[in-house]
Amino acid sequence: MSLLEVDGLSAGYGDLKVLTDVDMHVNHGEYVTIVGPNGAGKSTMMKSVFGLTDRMDGTVAFDETEITTMDPEEIIHEGIGYVPQTDNVFPPLSVRENLEMGAYILDQVPEDTFEDVYERFPVLRERAAQKAGTLSGGQQQMLAMGRALMLDPELLLLDEPSAGLAPDLVEEMFERIDRIVESGTAVLMVEQNAKAALRHCDRGYVLVNGKNRYADTGDALLSDEQVRKDFLGG
Repeated sequence: MSLLEVDGLSAGYGDLKVLTDVDMHVNHGEYVTIVGPNGAGKSTMMKSVFGLTDRMDGTVAFDETEITTMDPEEIIHEGIGYVPQTDNVFPPLSVRENLEMGAYILDQVPEDTFEDVYERFPVLRERAAQKAGTLSGGQQQMLAMGRALMLDPELLLLDEPSAGLAPDLVEEMFERIDRIVESGTAVLMVEQNAKAALRHCDRGYVLVNGKNRYADTGDALLSDEQVRKDFLGG
């Protein structure tokens, strides 16, 4: 069975249905990207996996355990980390304090856990005592990912990790995500920079109006003439 299995999911906010009968899966150690036009339901899909929307139908299972009705606090314990697009660091806290918040469910955080994150993102070691709100946009994104990795999740959910980054930092961010996957953590990512995301991922899903439109390998979606025309700018 897949690590993450989403079957016939309909979800939204209150009475507003955003997703309709969506199917999606992520295998162990796989890198999967969700792309599509603005308003397609990409971020809602991510939030629905993490228990942040109203699920109206369908199921979400993680590592053979159904998590459809679980709250985010319970889902974290199951082994899923989540990095939202905005407001993803605590500005008044130091870098190290932000990382500690990522492991708040532990009574004591082993120093090795900090070292693992610092090895992935060396700049965080250099700025461990600096307040998160004074970091650059790229550094804050690295901190948000580092915090989500403090519990060594099996699956990392990333919502628009390149949003707001300077163009010369976007490729660096994708390369860092590549290394996270190479270390054994599966990634499910929502990304507006569709071409770059599909070049890096194993598989991709195209959502349109809250529904599945295409699903294939990243390379196949990039080379599909209709996908390129409709969603990738030709």
